[in-house]
Amino acid sequence: MDNKEMQTLPDTEIGTVKKVQMPPLLTVSPSPHIRGPENIASIMLDVLLALMPAMLWGVYVFGMRALALAVISVACAIGWEAAAQVVLKQPVTVRDLSAAVTGLLLAMNLPVSAPLWMPVVGTFIAIVVVKQLFGGIGKNFVNPALAARVFLFISFASSMSIYPAAGSRVNSMAVQLGEGDIVAGATPLASLKNGALPDVNLFDLITGSNMGGCIGEVSALLLAAGGIYLMIRHVITWHIPVAYIGTVALLTFFFPQSGGVAANFMLAELFSGGLMLGAFFMATDYATSPVTTDGRLMFGAGCGLLTIMIRYFGSYPEGVSFAILIMNLLVWYIDKVTVPKRFGGMPNGKK
Repeated sequence: MDNKEMQTLPDTEIGTVKKVQMPPLLTVSPSPHIRGPENIASIMLDVLLALMPAMLWGVYVFGMRALALAVISVACAIGWEAAAQVVLKQPVTVRDLSAAVTGLLLAMNLPVSAPLWMPVVGTFIAIVVVKQLFGGIGKNFVNPALAARVFLFISFASSMSIYPAAGSRVNSMAVQLGEGDIVAGATPLASLKNGALPDVNLFDLITGSNMGGCIGEVSALLLAAGGIYLMIRHVITWHIPVAYIGTVALLTFFFPQSGGVAANFMLAELFSGGLMLGAFFMATDYATSPVTTDGRLMFGAGCGLLTIMIRYFGSYPEGVSFAILIMNLLVWYIDKVTVPKRFGGMPNGKK
């Protein structure tokens, strides 16, 4: 140990100063000190892998045009993010794959009959307006893909409300509604909205076979499998999905709108529409969901309650997107009431 690593301490008894050997001072960074292999890119890659089976099933059910919409949406999301970060003079972070996840989620929330320009506009809203203008990843206060979907639905309701009939496959880029390419048909949610069980058996509802809807929401089985994969990988926890789906199950079982068996109505509500996609992949977004366990349970239950209220009493048969966005706006308040007080702290935040 050289002289630079030695410290001098006063000797108060003798009144002199002598040199004693002391170890060099260490700089301790804030906890946690254990560094894991997870980062934004690895987490987003897991999300992409979890979404891929349901997306590929959508391509199988609806045809190659579904794949074209997905490719356009992902490419535009990445392009808009890079362009926005260059204009805003921020580091370009498209390699973290977060923009790709947003683009894929938006595509999965579109009907296959949507115009090819629609994901271009939608990804601009999601990436530039909702995400980058508020500071980038982690600083958006609502889910970007859902915000874009609601914007597209409000602005272009006719294009967003036309779904192909069950079994339709569209392989051409040009779409003719009601003629050769796409024959519009009712979705299971439209039947449920009218108080009748959909003309689809339970197996088709769960697997997404021979059923209409948005590209990525028809197979509840594959979406649930993707959600379980994310739980195993510790990307998400079970609290929000279970609270969300459980609330919908309880409300639809005890308050069915159909005159048939309550259990059949409940299962139809659970496996129709975007409930599984929203519960596992969008309500669990890190930036727009609570940080505490109690808060996540409260958030999921609120999403379920609002979803059923909109499905039952709203003019729109689906309520998942609106429910999650409304609860996104309440996350700050949920965190405020559920975050535990610090040990030794004063009540009501007093110092």
